[in-house]
Amino acid sequence: MRPTRECGLVELLDKILDKGVVLNADVIISVAGVPLVGVSLRAALAGIETMLDYGIMEAWDQSIREHYSKELAKRKA
Repeated sequence: MRPTRECGLVELLDKILDKGVVLNADVIISVAGVPLVGVSLRAALAGIETMLDYGIMEAWDQSIREHYSKELAKRKA
């Protein structure tokens, strides 16, 4: 059976950045049935436009834009 379409790394990365991916992981380390350490991890991977559409990182985006606006104003002066 041959694939009907070839999907390269570029297409996969483009799709991930366009739609976004969220990874959730819970890890519990225990010894002799006694939980010692619990870690909950959450990671989001998406393009900045996708994150802004979902309301993620709006404050960061605004602060970066203000910072670079000030830097450009300093260079022009």
